[in-house]
Amino acid sequence: MIDNPPPCPKCSCEYTYEMNALVVCPECGHEWAPAESGAVGNDPIGARVIKDAVGNVLQDGDSVVVVKALKVKGSPSGIKAGTKVRNIRLVDGVDGHDIDCKVDGFGAMQLKSSVVKKA
Repeated sequence: MIDNPPPCPKCSCEYTYEMNALVVCPECGHEWAPAESGAVGNDPIGARVIKDAVGNVLQDGDSVVVVKALKVKGSPSGIKAGTKVRNIRLVDGVDGHDIDCKVDGFGAMQLKSSVVKKA
């Protein structure tokens, strides 16, 4: 049992509690293993590693190429395979959309890392 559980890594709530092998935050409902937070080293947010379709690690500011044609809601044509996207930003998106970027001809949108390859 942990005497003083660590604060929540998502919302920084101090009122976390231990439940079985996990630590739980009562405010946001986030659950994590206490060993996870100590294993990341000096990074307070956590070691978030996002990989592209081939397995290369992506970072903010990278350029990527779309590897498969994507349909875009509200547009008669989608994004073609081979479209280059510059200066991506990694985010915690919804439903696996973890890349925030601007695509020429379409504007700002979020992409999944599984449909891009590092350029």
